[in-house]
Order: sequence, then C-alpha cells, then structure tokens
Amino acid sequence: MNTFQGWLSRTKGTLSENVRKFKNKDLLEAIVAGCAVVSVADGTIDASEKQKMAGYLGRSEELKVFNMSEVIERFNHYAGNMDFDVMVGKQEALRVIAKFKSKPEVGRIIVGVCCAVGAADGSFDDLEKQSVREICGVLHIAPGDFGL
Repeated sequence: MNTFQGWLSRTKGTLSENVRKFKNKDLLEAIVAGCAVVSVADGTIDASEKQKMAGYLGRSEELKVFNMSEVIERFNHYAGNMDFDVMVGKQEALRVIAKFKSKPEVGRIIVGVCCAVGAADGSFDDLEKQSVREICGVLHIAPGDFGL
C-alpha cells in the first residue's frame, strides 16, 4: 500500500470528527477553496469536474456537517474565479486557506479533506498531488506527512 493510501486509511475515521470539532465559516471557506484548487489541477474546470466535485461533497461524510447549498455556492465561487483566471482565482483560494497557517491542527484537516477529494474518483494524479503540496506549503505543513 502506498504511503498516501496508508495515511488515508489510518485517518479517515477521525477526519469527520475533527471537521465537526472545528466547524465554522472560515473552515468551510478553506475546505471548499482547497477542493476547488485540487479540482483545477489540470488547468481548467469543465462541467463534469464541477458535477463530480459537487457529487462528492454531497456524499462526503466529512463535509455533511456543513449546509450543502452553501458548500456548493462557495465551491462555484472559487471554481468560477479560477475558470475566469486560473492564477488569480488560485491565489484567492490559497489566501483563504492561509488563514489557518498558524493553526496546524486545523491545517491538517484541510489538507486531509483535499487529499480525500483528490482521491475521490479513485485516481489521485500527480497534478492533484502537486496542488495539495501547494496547499501544504501555504499552511506550513510537511507534504510527506500525507504521503505526498
């Protein structure tokens, strides 16, 4: 089993509990912004990617603690910004995520959810992993802790 899959197996059970523990608007924004960054790893967001992400968010045990219509609205906000201008939109998303750089416990939750979203379709490709590594950099978290 590769390092990421081992980490995911070990932490999936506690991820939902940790998200509930830190549930707040800023965390919602950071998680959704991170999901959007991972979803545009290939440089574009097409309709099928939006549907896949919205579908995962709707089924995810980790994200059920948030109001789904708000999650989808915020995802569409970040995705739309990156669809318009990938670099500007990505910088906005990373700025939202960076609010948690002084809170490593929360940052690890954000990265964990982004990893789970990246792997949701059964393929956590190198571009998605690189996006999560960038998120780790913004949060001052070692990517190796997540098998990246």
